[in-house]
Order: sequence, then structure tokens, then C-alpha cells
Amino acid sequence: MKRFLAVVVGGVGAAGLVLAAAGGSWKSSSRMAAPESAKVTAGRVERAGRVERGRYLVSSVGCGDCHTTKKMGPSGPEEDATMLLAGHPEGAPMPPAPKTNGPWLAVASHDLTAWSGPWGVSYAMNLTPDENTGIGSWSEETFIKAIRTGKHMGVSRPILPPMPWPAFRNLSDEDLKSIYAYLRTIKPIHNRIPDPEPPPSPPPSEQSASR
Repeated sequence: MKRFLAVVVGGVGAAGLVLAAAGGSWKSSSRMAAPESAKVTAGRVERAGRVERGRYLVSSVGCGDCHTTKKMGPSGPEEDATMLLAGHPEGAPMPPAPKTNGPWLAVASHDLTAWSGPWGVSYAMNLTPDENTGIGSWSEETFIKAIRTGKHMGVSRPILPPMPWPAFRNLSDEDLKSIYAYLRTIKPIHNRIPDPEPPPSPPPSEQSASR
């Protein structure tokens, strides 16, 4: 009888150990799951903060001055919110730029989305996340590299005036990441801007004089 009780008690003890181990494992799993959830929440908060900072920077440095078309408002020209940061309007072909002379170095279109100067004619780029005509296909790395190097997509043609990339390249990585994060949240607008135009060749007489 004593032996039977010992076996029963031993069995209960073993079962208790198994349950205790299982319970400990379950509690451990619960404790491990919490940090993952916290990381997700922290990531969302960080992203939201980054987007808001990007919005602040884009509005503060005046990106819309050139990259958003204008419409006439009660107090004069104002940014057209329906074309926010979509660049030079696709359906607005420009006549030849007027010649500049003397102290006048450059001229701009009425909405500041097209500029002409010694570099030729440049058009404000579509900064919306449209995949085909904007920067929707650009990665964060590509965007930062473009600003740092002054080259389209970081590897292509030079980014032309009046884009002040020599100043913007001094922004911190965090600031540029914030700007990129914000630009990914705005409305994608299909608007294909024209290719930049090179400056006209000098007259033959000037070419001969320069040789």
C-alpha cells in the first residue's frame, strides 16, 4: 500500500513538474511576445514622427515654390493643392525662353516650374510617389544619394539650377529620410515633365573667337 501511494504521489509530482514546466514555457513565450509588439508600436511612432518632420521640412524650405504649379487666388498666385509637388504641368508646353543680357542671368515661368539660364531650360520634377512619372520607384537610398551628389537618381545627369541641392546636401541623413518618408505619403500624380533642354550653341563668330 505504501508503495502504491508512493507511486501515485510520484506520478502526481511528475505531472506537476510537467505542468509547471509547460506553464513556465507559456509564460516565457508571453513575455517574449511583448517586446515584439512594443517594437512594432515604436516603429510606427517613429515613422509617424519622421513623416511629420518631413512635412515640416518640405514646407519650411519651400519645395512647393518650384515643384507645385500655381493658380490665381484672392491675393495673387498661390500653390494649387490639387497638383501638390507634381512639378511642371505636362500639358503646358513652353515657348522659347527670352534671351537674357546684362545683369539678368535667368528667367522663370509664371508658376516657377520652368527656368531658363546659362544651363539651358530646366523643369521642376514630379516629387509625388507616382511609379511612372514621379519618384515612386526611388528607394530611400536613391533619394538621399541624389541630394548628396547632385545627380539624377544619384548616378545620372546633373540636377540643374535652380534646385539648391548644394545647400540641401548639408541636411542630416535623418532630415533627408524624413523628407523622403513624407513624400511617400502624398497623393501620387501622373504628370510627366519634359526633359531638360541644353543651352543653345553660341553663334559661329563666337565659336571662332574662343578657339
